[in-house]
Parts: sequence; structure tokens; C-alpha cells
Amino acid sequence: MSRRSRETAAAPEPPRPMVTVCRGCCCGTPKIPRLDHEAQLARLRAAMAGAATIRRVDCLDACEHANVIVVQPSAEGRRAGGRPVWLGLVNDLDATADIDAWVRAGGPGLADPPDILDLYVFQPSRRVREELEDPGSR
Repeated sequence: MSRRSRETAAAPEPPRPMVTVCRGCCCGTPKIPRLDHEAQLARLRAAMAGAATIRRVDCLDACEHANVIVVQPSAEGRRAGGRPVWLGLVNDLDATADIDAWVRAGGPGLADPPDILDLYVFQPSRRVREELEDPGSR
């Protein structure tokens, strides 16, 4: 396959950030108590309407960090050097509000996240990262 056909075969980059919310075996279940998981997802969808694409997935295979949210940069953010940011233990609405503010400001590559989000950032395994970036592999 030529380089040109590989480039045209690639999925188009999202024009805005994509926020992937895990709601699988641990995230979004009673295993994480004291959080209304559906309210968290609804709040993200409402707050980021028009600013980001929200995607709910079954499992990101990072259960030890439940609840997991991944913020992927927009095409512009990626060109500016932004990369997906994995956030774990997002188990309160204040963290959800901080994520919303960051994404609405542009997200990875275009805006610095609030300092408090440093407490939530983690690096998943390479396999898990690659599966998220290539949803066809799941």
C-alpha cells in the first residue's frame, strides 16, 4: 500500500475534541459508589454540547482507575501538539466541571488544563491507548 493510500484510508480527525467516557464493568457501576454515573454523563453532554463530541464506551480496560474519561484533541489541537489525556478516578462532579471548562477552552494542545486535573492524569498501557485511537480494533 502506498503512503498516499494509507493517508486517505485513515479516519478523518474530529473537528472538535472527543471526550470518551468509560461505562463498563467498573466505571459507571455501583462498584464506584456515591456518584450518580448517569447524571455525570448527562452533565458532560449538556455542558459540552457544541464544544466536544461525547462518546460512551463499554470498557477502556483501565478498571483500577475507574471512572475513566479520555480527552482527545481536536484536529487543530493535535496539530498544535496535543495528545489524548487519560483521567482516572473522576468520581465527583467538581472534577467533571474542571474537565468541561478545559474542553470548552480548547482541550489538549490548545488550552492548559486546570492544575487540579494533574491529580487525575494517568498513562494506560500502550495496547489500551492504541485500541482507543483505533476503535475498529475492538
